Amino acid sequence: MPYMEAQLVIKDRVRKGNALIERVVWVVPVPVRGCLHRFKYRLYCGRNGATVVRYDNESGKGDHRHLGRKERQQAYLFTTLEQLILDFEADVIRLSGEKDESDH
Repeated sequence: MPYMEAQLVIKDRVRKGNALIERVVWVVPVPVRGCLHRFKYRLYCGRNGATVVRYDNESGKGDHRHLGRKERQQAYLFTTLEQLILDFEADVIRLSGEKDESDH
């Protein structure tokens, strides 16, 4: 089987007022340690330099998300790339209101 290089499938950065949203997703030749799928990703929303929500799958930690300024970590059940994006967008909407995100 020929060697497959990582392929970038999503890379964007959007500023909405004082919020910054960045999405980076790669298809990798083998799953990241701790994951069963072949995506490597980092999805981030921050406001005024503080994290609102961040999804990633750091090697060895598997799929997870960080919530609020204190970046409380929770496991995330990855099913599909499409669902990952939908879940991230829902958290951005839910957590980027005027309430203090660290309360969530």
